[in-house]
Amino acid sequence: MPEALSPAELRSLDRAHVWHPYGPMPGRQDPLVVESASGVRLRLAEPAHGRTELVDGMSSWWSAVHGYNHPVLNEAARGQLDRMSHVMFGGLTHEPAVRLATRLVEITPEPLRHVFLADSGSVSVEVAVKMCLQFWRSAGRPAKQRLLTWRGGYHGDTWQPMSVCDPEGGMHELWSGVLPRQVFADEPPAGFDAEPDAAYVRHLRELIAEHADRLAAVIVEPVAQGAGGMRFHSPAYLRVLREACDEHDVLLVFDEIATGFGRTGQLFAAGHAGISPDVMCVGKALTGGYLTMAATLCTSRVAEGISRGEVPVLAHGPTFMGNPLAAAVACASIDLLLGQDWEREVARIGAGLWEGLAPASELPGVRDVRVLGAIGVVQLDHEVDMAAATRAAVREGVWLRPFRDLVYTMPPYVTDDEDVARICRAVCAAAREG
Repeated sequence: MPEALSPAELRSLDRAHVWHPYGPMPGRQDPLVVESASGVRLRLAEPAHGRTELVDGMSSWWSAVHGYNHPVLNEAARGQLDRMSHVMFGGLTHEPAVRLATRLVEITPEPLRHVFLADSGSVSVEVAVKMCLQFWRSAGRPAKQRLLTWRGGYHGDTWQPMSVCDPEGGMHELWSGVLPRQVFADEPPAGFDAEPDAAYVRHLRELIAEHADRLAAVIVEPVAQGAGGMRFHSPAYLRVLREACDEHDVLLVFDEIATGFGRTGQLFAAGHAGISPDVMCVGKALTGGYLTMAATLCTSRVAEGISRGEVPVLAHGPTFMGNPLAAAVACASIDLLLGQDWEREVARIGAGLWEGLAPASELPGVRDVRVLGAIGVVQLDHEVDMAAATRAAVREGVWLRPFRDLVYTMPPYVTDDEDVARICRAVCAAAREG
């Protein structure tokens, strides 16, 4: 083993060589050095604002739903390491991938039947788009190559996903002149429990009808928009999309990368509307935050349509596709989730978030406080000062990652009531000082 580096040495090398997400090079602020993690706590290599441990309010960008260093997931990883960590998926198969694909088909909405295993959520969206475009090309309708989505969305940082992120005010606005030009509906009216707005329903229907001859698919984040603004909308609009897509022969894609595996209170957010898409993307919590893996599921109609085309294969094949180590942990994570009363735990966390975040509504500069499932959001009327907000949260013993005008939390499902309350105090502190 190489000699351990001191926190100061790590920070120096980090600043010199490591490019962090959504940051400049070199970084303007030194990141906190995490030494280890267990349960819902991150142990720091040295104190930060008097804290050596932080409760993770982010589930490591919404993936670590079971917390850290979980014995069941550790055992799944160790057991698979003893057999093989990886083997190419071209021409070969193995039990972890087959079990995972079968399990995903069992738990996702009918009639999703076929599973393409991808490296990351963004890649799974790339695959979904490629499926839709190739489906119509195979059907002899190559003009159907545009996508429709609504504003306020976020689908990843690779090329096609960037094209369906909100083109105004989003992190990908820089590329608006070179990305494929897609069709954007207005933002869905806010409010999960709000009555559907008749004018907006007409807007969706008319836009799909107008562009149907050139639309390959509609793609949205169902019920909860994530990094585009942490907004919640009525499930009724998903039913409108399903009906309009069926009427005008357009495929429907749900990006459940952030919403899947219970985060909104349903196993998949599509369940709130009681419908199924033609293509669904899942990721993030798929492996419980242990390893990078995602999946794109589709119906038999889509798969068979592609396979009847002049190019009867989906020409996509990541090197680490179907990675056995990630697939084994994903199977264990799904079994761990479904083997407990996850609905009760998500509801418990949601109730704690409502109670703990309510005082934030009285703070100066707070525009809105909202909760859905195990998601809590405080929206400000100004751009958050990330450095000040982060310091405030750390002083409360909590790790948060605010962005734009939002201070939010997505705690691991194993977070107890005391730590949920601590997270809420940190969100309020971050909103007050940020």
